[in-house]
Amino acid sequence: MSSGVDYSSWDHIYVSDDEDVTSPFVDTASLFRMRHRTRLARTTEFEQRGEDLENNFAECKRLLDEALQRLKDLENGQMEEEEDEKREAELKKVQAEVKKLKKDEESFKKMIEKYRKEQKKQPWNVDTISTEGFSKSVLNIKPVTEEETAEEKVEKHKTFVEKYGNEIKHFGMLRRWDDSQKYLSDNPHLVCEETANCLVVICIDFEIEEKHALMEQVAHQAIVMQFILDLARSLKVDPRGCFRQFFSNIKTAEKPYLDAFDKELDLLKERVRSCAKMRMENAMKELEEEERQKRLGPGGLDPVEVYESLPKEIQRSFDEKNIQMLQEAMNKLDVEEGKYHLKRCIDSGLWVPESGEGEDEDDESEDSDED
Repeated sequence: MSSGVDYSSWDHIYVSDDEDVTSPFVDTASLFRMRHRTRLARTTEFEQRGEDLENNFAECKRLLDEALQRLKDLENGQMEEEEDEKREAELKKVQAEVKKLKKDEESFKKMIEKYRKEQKKQPWNVDTISTEGFSKSVLNIKPVTEEETAEEKVEKHKTFVEKYGNEIKHFGMLRRWDDSQKYLSDNPHLVCEETANCLVVICIDFEIEEKHALMEQVAHQAIVMQFILDLARSLKVDPRGCFRQFFSNIKTAEKPYLDAFDKELDLLKERVRSCAKMRMENAMKELEEEERQKRLGPGGLDPVEVYESLPKEIQRSFDEKNIQMLQEAMNKLDVEEGKYHLKRCIDSGLWVPESGEGEDEDDESEDSDED
């Protein structure tokens, strides 16, 4: 053939019996059914013979392994100079058994080889020509799924990261295109949105820890995953079915494509730095609030804030811990103003009066004002 195609395997195809010359005096349908049953019986018998050969060969091999182990045990005992006539007799018996089983094994091998040659020569027929190779069809199309709620997305992301966190981090540390492609080939479950999100979180953590080089490396891998997901969305396929195409493209990409990749990488780094800064500022605010809550006095006021709002003379009296100076400073104030500052000092814990002392000072302030 000029095309170079070998059609010899189609030379002996037994398709049906309906090409035979039929007669109006013969029940053709019954004849076909009889021939079909006869062929099925022959096929079943042939297949059963092959199955019996395989089972007998497996059993022979098992018995040979057991005999070889017994022989090994007996020979070890002989090497230890354990003279025993019974052991010698047993040794000869096992050696003979091993010899016979090896001969049987070779015989079974030849019979199986002969059977397989016959099997290859069997002509095809209506029962074997269209034997099903497999019964599952896989389409590389992303199925339409219902929109997830925010709570479901958070729970899905949390579960995924807990299960594959170490694998995601390992992928984030890879530097070469080939290494990344091989790792995703071995772990295709990582090609998803959750991996991209987790990589960004890892970037922010590294930036907070001031591990800037590691942050930039993981950011690169996050953009790799994002480009794969974008490619899958544009092709409307599952990301696991197109990540190899991305690596093939990026290895031979022209400058505009690489520039777009680098631009997205730079934008991600800026966002990571901004998020890290915001998280540190929020953490500082939370820490300051915790310290403030610890400082609050019995009335719920912050002593630092109260102290900074006091008149200078009262501040100085607290600095010098001089009660007489405090009283003199209070007496110089208006009665209502003095009460206001004194109450705030007590509520913040700056001033801890003895029982009734706060009331006495209020009365003294009033008396001095009347005088």
